[in-house]
Amino acid sequence: MLKIRLQRVGRIHEPAFRVVLTDSKNSTKSGRFTEILGSYDPRKSVDSIDADRVKHWLAQGAIPTDTVHNLLVTHKIIEGKKINVSAISKKAPAEPAVAETKEEVSASTPAPAEEAPAPVEQAPEPVVEEVAPEPAPEAEVKAEEAPVAESTPEPEAPVAQEEGASNEPEEVVQ
Repeated sequence: MLKIRLQRVGRIHEPAFRVVLTDSKNSTKSGRFTEILGSYDPRKSVDSIDADRVKHWLAQGAIPTDTVHNLLVTHKIIEGKKINVSAISKKAPAEPAVAETKEEVSASTPAPAEEAPAPVEQAPEPVVEEVAPEPAPEAEVKAEEAPVAESTPEPEAPVAQEEGASNEPEEVVQ
């Protein structure tokens, strides 16, 4: 599919663009294009677009990007409204452009008869089955009934101390 898009050609901090015709699969920075259709400098009011070639390629089925569409509308090469490019969020899914407003839709479609709202279907909750523990064999039961000794440390027997040694742990100086 052919697209009419902008290709940046300016220096660092000095943007300038070419209006080019390219395949939509080509990257914007690849440098591959079919035809140069004009130039656009956003810092100056110097725009030169070949209107005849743009109209020719639009007739052949080329699709302009939103920014190029706005540029073509500004230069009155095509008719239509500008597209709000700054409001498009890349994170949120794009809503389809609908020309009809709510009033036009309600006027064009007959009002439905008074009906109860359709019930919202909910996914059935998963059934959790409780499983009773199986009785243990008698040998295991006797082992379980035996008192379990708590694992408390036994006091150590006093160790014979050398003269001048204390019972307190030594402090480590770092």
